Amino acid sequence: MRRGIPTWAFLVLGFVACIVVGRLMGFPMPDGGSVAFVAVAMAVFTLGARWWHARRRQELTAWAHAAGWEYVGGDPGVGLARVHTARPFDQGSGRRVYHVMTGTFEGLPAVSFTYEWTTGSGDERRTSRVHVVGFALPAYLPTLDVTPEGVGARLAKAFGARDLQLESAAFNDAYRVDAPDARTAHAVLHPRTLERLLQPDALGLSWRIEGPWLLSWETGDTDTARIAPRLGVLSTVVRGIPRHVWQDHGYDPVTDGPPGDRARQWAPWGARTG
Repeated sequence: MRRGIPTWAFLVLGFVACIVVGRLMGFPMPDGGSVAFVAVAMAVFTLGARWWHARRRQELTAWAHAAGWEYVGGDPGVGLARVHTARPFDQGSGRRVYHVMTGTFEGLPAVSFTYEWTTGSGDERRTSRVHVVGFALPAYLPTLDVTPEGVGARLAKAFGARDLQLESAAFNDAYRVDAPDARTAHAVLHPRTLERLLQPDALGLSWRIEGPWLLSWETGDTDTARIAPRLGVLSTVVRGIPRHVWQDHGYDPVTDGPPGDRARQWAPWGARTG
């Protein structure tokens, strides 16, 4: 296993960076007392941050072990930051994935991770993060984007964004559906699935099918209490996809075996059960 960067290296690099930035901004070289104060403050901050991250890793590792999953930490080699191309994955810079946990849920390879990106610069620089959960699917499906109605959705529609109308007026009021392939979207979002997505535990959930991945995101860092409930809603969507939709896209759940077996092409960790 690759060793992390030693704490002393962070301290030295950070201290040198402070001196260099200060000189570039026209500040005089610090005296001995100032140097000592900055060094101590940086040491306390760095050690505190490292302690907090180590404790967080321990908490998530314990949760993963109890759930029959694995705490991976970084990207497990499938390019999680690039499996979807629309929001939130297409925003800002400095994009990174961490707190990755992998396993299976109801027979499908499942994943949970924190995704982070940066927008703006200088005083306007902002770092945003979302907790992503989802499944690898047994076939590539057309993009289907389902997000709660709100100010953002209404603004997008005002500028011409798609909003597919379905058989349920209540669903149309609660969600915006963006799908370039309306036929497949109608087949996936049939009345039973629409009814499930209107239940209290599902309302407000943002999710997208793109290629062989179904992912959902919520603002904030990884919240283990939300993993199973969110995957439970998403699994209902997957289980409800009609056979003819799978067949149209190169997979037959009757003749090609369990969906988890096929989905492991994109997510090799799915060999574990949980």
